[in-house]
Amino acid sequence: MNLACSTCPVRDNAACAVLTPEERDAMAAAGRTRTLKRGEMLFAAGDEDAACATLISGALKVAAIDQDGNEQILALVHPAGFIGELFAPFAHHDVVALTESRLCTFARGDIERAINDYPALARALLKRSQADLLASRSLLELTGHASAEARLAALLHDFAAAASESSCHLAREFELPLTRGEMGNMLGLTIETVSRKLGELEEMGAIIRKGKRGITVRDAQMLHDISGR
Repeated sequence: MNLACSTCPVRDNAACAVLTPEERDAMAAAGRTRTLKRGEMLFAAGDEDAACATLISGALKVAAIDQDGNEQILALVHPAGFIGELFAPFAHHDVVALTESRLCTFARGDIERAINDYPALARALLKRSQADLLASRSLLELTGHASAEARLAALLHDFAAAASESSCHLAREFELPLTRGEMGNMLGLTIETVSRKLGELEEMGAIIRKGKRGITVRDAQMLHDISGR
């Protein structure tokens, strides 16, 4: 099923936003909308025909599995994010839905043709790749040197930023796409530490927890200061 660009909720923020309406229509004709359930895989490491995709809604994780079968979460993909290894002969990591997720998917060959046909799209994807690289470096720096409190605050800050409709401020409310165990996996913390630090951030007045996954940002400046973002 094709997704009409006119009704796409991320049409102004995705990489394809740089295209003209005619160019978007041409790309939409090649794309397909796909819905993943939580835990469903978009593609796995080793896939030769891994699709490229723009995330419309939901959240994805990029993960690696070590020789002992342990998972390491390497990155997250939020709405408007692009996922796909364009120039590699096969996928290097698993990409899995954290929540029910909708995507606009393209065969690798279609994206390669679009890059050749639309230089503006190539530049937009290059900028996104650079942003993803900086985010990965930031995560490495965070897990290597920051306190547990700063690590968790930074992750919450990033979730709130991803959920916001504006780049100028954080979303006031959002749902955690990760379980406490997954947050611990990503930050190098135990589940107990994640739970304790969430409670401390709430006691300090930075956030309010609502149910299992709901978070209200009570003091965005405090969260920003603690996280070092």
